[in-house]
Amino acid sequence: MTGSQQIVDGRPALRFERRLNHPRERVWRAVTEPAELARWFVSEVPWTPKAGEVFEAGGESGRIIALEPPRLLSWTWGVERYSFELQSRGDGCLLIFTHVFDPRLGPDWQHAAGWETYLSRLDVHLAGGFLSEEEAHEKIDELFERYRETFGSSRV
Repeated sequence: MTGSQQIVDGRPALRFERRLNHPRERVWRAVTEPAELARWFVSEVPWTPKAGEVFEAGGESGRIIALEPPRLLSWTWGVERYSFELQSRGDGCLLIFTHVFDPRLGPDWQHAAGWETYLSRLDVHLAGGFLSEEEAHEKIDELFERYRETFGSSRV
């Protein structure tokens, strides 16, 4: 999987698309249920989720801004925005993850490498395994380099 640069509402964003061999409903649980998120996501997220819900995670406040189960979950977290969109594809689904980020919190290549690492943890989780954060980050320097080369000095 490779992240790509975008502009969303005038802000820099990253978009990841991944074809998953799991039904949309299974992936929906993995990206919305707190117990499942705790196995692969960057932070524990104590949400229900429900539209308009406010939550606290990783020292930042967040709010669910769009919820259309089992297709779309969008939320703010601090000054940034995120979304999971799921599209059925045969027996599996397409996961589209978007992160609208604040460049003051890190460059695009750093965010992209980090998200690729966490989405790799999701793959392992969906397959019934567990990949620790430490194991997942063993190759982070290679991902940093790849994304620095891919994104270069271009800014979307």
